[in-house]
Amino acid sequence: MLALKYRNHRAVVRPLGRAMAGLIEGPVDVVTWVPTTAARRRERGYDQARLLAREIGRTLGRPCRGLLRRAPGSAQTGRSLAERQQGPVLTARRPVRGTVLLVDDVLTTGASLAAAAATLRGAGAHGVEGVTAAVTPLKVGRTTAENWVIDSSRTEWGSRACR
Repeated sequence: MLALKYRNHRAVVRPLGRAMAGLIEGPVDVVTWVPTTAARRRERGYDQARLLAREIGRTLGRPCRGLLRRAPGSAQTGRSLAERQQGPVLTARRPVRGTVLLVDDVLTTGASLAAAAATLRGAGAHGVEGVTAAVTPLKVGRTTAENWVIDSSRTEWGSRACR
């Protein structure tokens, strides 16, 4: 994941995206991603979550659409736990219908996915499922973040065991 995110090693996108698609249990209507900051996208020349989302959409035979816009601000990387938990400021680009598969590269606190899910539900999504390529290692004293899932009726997070 680090090679894709920081060194533009795109050879992992296809196998990783296909593996992520294999984790999806229910039907989804559209695939989208949690966008990186505009500054990071300009710096890198791409958005790694978008690349993964596009591959997942192709694998599932579902459309991949940029449904979210990220307001200018700092990236989540390097922020404290309290700062991360506030999440990024996101807005919907258009009204959303059906069930959305939300893709992100790395899950650390779940704040980015939670903010994105709340935004999508506010824009009309019936349900939101989330999938990430990686999970950051746990730190001593923190609760587990091994496998998070959105409760689509309340837009809350809860853990469940990997299947």
